[in-house]
Amino acid sequence: MERLLSILHLQNEKAEKMSTAKFLKIGPPVQQSLETSEKSLAYTFLQRLMMLDYRARYITVRQAPSVSLDLDESKQSHVHPMDVQMAVFHCSDSFLKQNLVTKLSQCQYALPLLVPDPVTKDIECPLWTFRPITKTWTVTQIKDNSNVDIMNSMQICKAETPMVSFFRLGSLPVSKSQLMNTVINDRHSTFFHRNSPGSTKSRLLMDGVAEIAWYCPAGKPNDSFTDCIAFCNLHGDALSFEKQREILTEKSSVTVVLVPTLEKGQKSTTVIQDLFKSPKPLIILVADNDCGVVQVKKRKYKMGLKDRNQSDVSKELKEIITKILSRPHTFFQLESMAEVPGVTVDEDDEVCQKGKAAAMQTVKMFQGMKISKIKEEFLPCQGDLWHEWCRINKELYHLKGNTEMEKSKKEQQMMEIRQNQCKASCSEVIKSFTDSLLSFPTKEKEYFLKWTQILIDALSTDDLSSILHIYEETWTEVVSLKKKVDKSALLIRKQSELEQISKKLQSVTFGLEHIFREMGQIYEAHRAVQAESSHTEWVKYPELAAAMMISGHPVELMDGDAGHVPLTWISSLLDEVIKKLGDQRVFVLSALGVQSSGKSTMLNAMFGLQFAVSAGRCTKGAFMQLVKVSEEIKKDFQFDYFLVVDTEGLKAGNTTLHHDNELATFTVGLGNMTLINIFGENPAEMQDVLQIVVQAFMRMKKVHLSPSCVFVHQNITDIGAPKKNMDEKRHLQERLDEMAQLAAKEEACDAEHFCDVIDFDVQKDVKYFAQLWEGSPPMAPPNPGYSESIQELKNIIRSKAKCSPGITLSHFKSKIHDLWNALMNENFVFSFKNTLEIAIYRRLEVQYGNWTWALRSNMLTIENKLHTRIENGNLDTVERSYLLKKMSKSHENVGKKLKNFFENDKDKEILVQWRGRFEKKIQDFQEELVRGVTKKLDEVIQQKKACKKLDEMKSEFENKLLQKSKELAHHFNADSKNEEELKKQFNDIWSYWVKELTADTKPIEDIQLEEDKENILQDLGFEWALINESKTSGRYSKISVIGNYFVYIFVKKQQSLQCEDQELIRSLIRNVEKESLDAVMSKPVKTRGYSPIYIQEVAKNVQEKITKFKSDKRYDFRKEFTVDLLLYVFDRVGIWLSESHKIYKMNNNVLTYFENKKTQYYNIFRSYCEGNSSAVVFGEMICGKLKVSIVEAVCNKTAIDLAGQMRCTFPVFCGNRLNLEKHLLKSLAEKEDFDAFITYIQNPRQQVEAFIKERVNTYMFRECKVKALDILERNVNYISKLVCDALDDATNNVKTQKGDIDMWAKEFSSFLKDKLTLDAISCQNFSDINNFDFLKEEIKKSLESIRKEMIQKKDELLDKIKEFRHKPDQILIDQLCNCCWKTCPFCAAVCTNTVKDHSPDDHSVPFHRSSSVSGVHYKNTEIMSIEFCTTLVASELGFYPKKDADDIIPFKKYRTAGPRYANWNITPDESKLKYWKWFACRFQKELEDHYGYKFTGQGQIPSEWKTYTKKQAVQSLDEMYIANLE
Repeated sequence: MERLLSILHLQNEKAEKMSTAKFLKIGPPVQQSLETSEKSLAYTFLQRLMMLDYRARYITVRQAPSVSLDLDESKQSHVHPMDVQMAVFHCSDSFLKQNLVTKLSQCQYALPLLVPDPVTKDIECPLWTFRPITKTWTVTQIKDNSNVDIMNSMQICKAETPMVSFFRLGSLPVSKSQLMNTVINDRHSTFFHRNSPGSTKSRLLMDGVAEIAWYCPAGKPNDSFTDCIAFCNLHGDALSFEKQREILTEKSSVTVVLVPTLEKGQKSTTVIQDLFKSPKPLIILVADNDCGVVQVKKRKYKMGLKDRNQSDVSKELKEIITKILSRPHTFFQLESMAEVPGVTVDEDDEVCQKGKAAAMQTVKMFQGMKISKIKEEFLPCQGDLWHEWCRINKELYHLKGNTEMEKSKKEQQMMEIRQNQCKASCSEVIKSFTDSLLSFPTKEKEYFLKWTQILIDALSTDDLSSILHIYEETWTEVVSLKKKVDKSALLIRKQSELEQISKKLQSVTFGLEHIFREMGQIYEAHRAVQAESSHTEWVKYPELAAAMMISGHPVELMDGDAGHVPLTWISSLLDEVIKKLGDQRVFVLSALGVQSSGKSTMLNAMFGLQFAVSAGRCTKGAFMQLVKVSEEIKKDFQFDYFLVVDTEGLKAGNTTLHHDNELATFTVGLGNMTLINIFGENPAEMQDVLQIVVQAFMRMKKVHLSPSCVFVHQNITDIGAPKKNMDEKRHLQERLDEMAQLAAKEEACDAEHFCDVIDFDVQKDVKYFAQLWEGSPPMAPPNPGYSESIQELKNIIRSKAKCSPGITLSHFKSKIHDLWNALMNENFVFSFKNTLEIAIYRRLEVQYGNWTWALRSNMLTIENKLHTRIENGNLDTVERSYLLKKMSKSHENVGKKLKNFFENDKDKEILVQWRGRFEKKIQDFQEELVRGVTKKLDEVIQQKKACKKLDEMKSEFENKLLQKSKELAHHFNADSKNEEELKKQFNDIWSYWVKELTADTKPIEDIQLEEDKENILQDLGFEWALINESKTSGRYSKISVIGNYFVYIFVKKQQSLQCEDQELIRSLIRNVEKESLDAVMSKPVKTRGYSPIYIQEVAKNVQEKITKFKSDKRYDFRKEFTVDLLLYVFDRVGIWLSESHKIYKMNNNVLTYFENKKTQYYNIFRSYCEGNSSAVVFGEMICGKLKVSIVEAVCNKTAIDLAGQMRCTFPVFCGNRLNLEKHLLKSLAEKEDFDAFITYIQNPRQQVEAFIKERVNTYMFRECKVKALDILERNVNYISKLVCDALDDATNNVKTQKGDIDMWAKEFSSFLKDKLTLDAISCQNFSDINNFDFLKEEIKKSLESIRKEMIQKKDELLDKIKEFRHKPDQILIDQLCNCCWKTCPFCAAVCTNTVKDHSPDDHSVPFHRSSSVSGVHYKNTEIMSIEFCTTLVASELGFYPKKDADDIIPFKKYRTAGPRYANWNITPDESKLKYWKWFACRFQKELEDHYGYKFTGQGQIPSEWKTYTKKQAVQSLDEMYIANLE
């Protein structure tokens, strides 16, 4: 034994048994030859057997070339095939043994019944291995004078059948096993015999083994026997195995003994005498006798074998057995072996018994009940309640009339069903079942599950057999009638019968999947209701199902009875799988084909799976099973598992074409690859299947999914004929092309050939399969050619899978949601929403925001430096090339980050579609930044040039003022004057100096905007009373956000103002406002000042726009509209004009300059009065200039740093546009400010900008003030250090070069030219300074005082930031509002795409809202519309795309309504967002007052909406946001 195991490389498996998991893997290709190495022999045998290749046991060891000529040695090294089988058997755990025996049974091989231990010789009956085996046979009975076929299907352990036992006494020249084969099946070696291929004289493990096989009649005239009979074969000399001989003799109905002779004195004589004395029938076959059949005594027969034809012996033997069994006889039942003394049974194992006891405790509750009643009584959640829920759920996608009210009612009904499910969910069966799963360790759990399935199968077998027989007969009739040209009433009647039988079959079909389905429904119900309950175990159900899936069990994906995917259950289950395994990548392989075409059998054989294939267990719905990729070949694939999806057959029973299309679309959409299974050679049937399949692939193409496919043509009679194969492929290609053209018309798509739809090569992607059976079932073994076809197909799948990255489990989960939700809506292409792509795109948006921010923040720094240079007079032109050069490093870094993201992200295969577009977007963004900064700095240069005259005057003024201050101070003695007197003296003389120095300068006046506005309005002919009334009431300020413009118009025909008209007027106001602002902002106000002409031009433009707008309308505007719009626009442009003129005045007004310098010169004057040296005075003057510059530099840098800090860490600003929208909506809800809501609804950008400003203020002055002050203090220290460094460098340079004060001033200014704006330093009055170290120290002292003062007053300084050039809120507005602002054509919700111009990607927003929010009402009524566009696009309703349109467009086809609709992606979401429902209820009265319409009649608010709280509304925003990121 040890040597055998060593040869087979099974030494380690003897102690640590092989498990099923070891073989439930995708490994290297299985060898197809009948020779292999010793090392691979055992594994190749198992793998080939799992693929139903009965030649597995004929594999021999490939002999290596040897110099030795010792033939005996060569023979000795050959392993007996049955030793391989038994060695594998002994080295397997109980579940692999069970699998092994099941496959042997499917291959029509005999199974081990009594197995002696190779070491102890104890006899074991492996009863457990027989438990899953079901045998089916047909018995012909005479009923009403005619033959009736009765089909029986039974677990073989339960079957009571006659048993015929064969054993030999002594050595024989003939093969007992071979003789038995001729009796049972003369075309197949059920028992291995001495003449079988690979047989050797020596064997180690078969002697003493008793094997059993069953003959199952087909109900045909050529059957060998008319009923099921067990045949048992004791291997080896029975004289040596007394115990086994006695057991078989005891259990047999007939004993057949082979002896060499009947002469007395033989060792066998005593045994034969005992057998003659036994009442059991006996047949003795004598090797040295040539006589025919002789009845020696009653029920005792003798027959000779010498020189006789084996077929004659076999024929006579069958006749004797038939004769004996036609009379009363004993029956054998496998389960009775557990009672045989001296025989151990594998099921007595303690772990197995624990599993069995728990399973029996669960199943005993069913005893005495019909299967249909069991499901009704113990599994109520998946019956009528679930089916009704599914029906109502489907109706949600076909709403008519008042959709929101109807939807609300249906959702209420669905919730009531869920509540009823919760009440019914405390079934004892489920409790018992789940308790066992929760409490058992892995091994016991596996036994428990297996036992439960075995016991449940035993309950339903009888009912199933009879109903299945009727079903098959009726189905055959229906198929036959369908082929007839005349579709008679008989066909309709038979189809109806078939439907009824199908329902009955459904009611008696019961398996583990139904128990897990019930668990799924209990889970979904409790998740939906979320009520307090004593039943809390439901939360653990997904974890239990996930563990089952990981361990290799198939899991139901689609409930075939309800025709529905339980999305909540499946999502939670897959979440648990992800928790346990990680978010592994899987290659999804799905199978599609007609009913009973062998899909499940093919998948099981290919991967060793467990999809149900037994009689009556046709797949309903869809199941999925995980198959691990083995370590040996893992390096060849980009994924870790195959996920195999098996589906119910197309054209099953009385299913509709719609159902088949739905199933095909779902199956094809899920798979990375789909196996299209075609059975037989019926052209009509093939045509139907191809049409369904091609349409499914066409849909995938339209929603940008790219699965592959392989056509599997099964049951082909002659797969080896090359010419026939070529003809078949050509015909298939022609049919596929034809179907592609038909599908293209159906789906409104261009396609001439199937390869236009999907990447398909008829030469490579079509596989012809041999027939499954080699002969006629039930005794036929699988065709070896079928197994070869399986292996070839598996190789094709492997090679294609190597090129695929697969998908993650989380992607698979979202794909299930996307496909099913789109299918529910029926219009698949219009409704499909790829949530994974959306989530990945949202992540890409966040990255895009980070990349653009990196570029923007770098550009802000560059802009700052250049602005400082311009202000310092060191730059008079800004070249685009210079900016690009300065940006190059930052741009290069962003490019690297972009490349890394697209190439290394876990979703890179999906991201690749956007790479080129985003690379261009980054390039365009940089160009936009460069253009913007160039324009901005050019304006600064122009302003600087405009101020050149004043700058020259400033230098002159400064010298004169210094000289006058010095002279004045000499007249005073500081000691004799107090501070007040000094100030008085200085003030008196200052006014004189200013008057003297500005005698030739004309002051710049303030602008009189209000006066100009009123004059222009009166010049245009508007009455003063009208203007004054509008200004006094403030009415004009709300013109852009009012709800109803009816008060502003005269209607030419007595009609109300329609929604479209309201929106057009609103658009007019927005456009006029924008155009006016753009026009005014193009004027050179900052460099040349304000002119009333600018306002006049604005007024003229507004009037022209109003005139043009109303020219083709059926209404006219009142004067009030024009006045209010002009005042509103004047206000908007007036703000900019005032600010710009203020800048002009500040830069060009000499009086302003003197006013700003007064304090500085008083300090100089006082310093001179105090007797300070020139160095001290000069230092104070320098510090006076520096203080202003340092404050400006600190504030500008802090603004940029704060914006960066908030952009990266503040939750409101650190995500994408969708994130900002979520926080804005939350803020609006918290404040409950209706006016703010209306501003957001009518002018979203304005409200977003206001929100950003508010949140920046909150961050800076409340929530994160400490952090903001830290940043400011850090910048104060940083800028101070820069100045100190400049002082050191300037002083060192001057000392080295022995320069003067002029040189020092130039050096100092030069070091700070990029860092601080510094007025020109005049040294004319300080030429006597030569101690530069002293000067430096004096400046440093003063600088330190400035630094400390700034830090001490940092709260005030933080508040001052908004007065400077860079403002953190504006920086963030520029960054975050540089996005898409298009609004939904139905509800006016704003597109939340972070990228401004994101074509060709559609506009989209997850926060769609009730149309009442925008004031939409029903035509010619005052009734508000409450509909959600996300509900309408799933309804049966339609709309007019324009108010004067003649044709109604169905909402389901809204994209066909024109350009305004075509680029919007609005997918049905059942309007789950509670936010806008809460808003409509909370502000019902305000909305009615604002828009002038009522929530009555059709527009009545559903009662359900009124139950939502603000907390739920805000929470729904988070849920929707998370759903868009997962």
